Amino acid sequence: MKPNIHPEYKEITVHCACGASWQTRSTSKELHLDICSNCHPFFTGRQKLIDTEGRVDRFTKKFGAQTSEQRKTAAKAKKAVTAKKTAQKTKN
Repeated sequence: MKPNIHPEYKEITVHCACGASWQTRSTSKELHLDICSNCHPFFTGRQKLIDTEGRVDRFTKKFGAQTSEQRKTAAKAKKAVTAKKTAQKTKN
């Protein structure tokens, strides 16, 4: 490394708008963030879908908003109906 061309790398405190703060190292003197992993919706589980041009609405109309439980019960019901139909065919 060449001497006298690199910035000083020192320990600083990072402050977020939500009030969280922590120690890290950086070349800047101080860091103030708008959002961090403690308050970001992706990491906290409060993320909402942003509907652009009605794509989410069209998808939910076409396929329906289903949970994994609803899919499991629908699959069981479908399996029962097909089993009933095959049983009737074998009787006739």
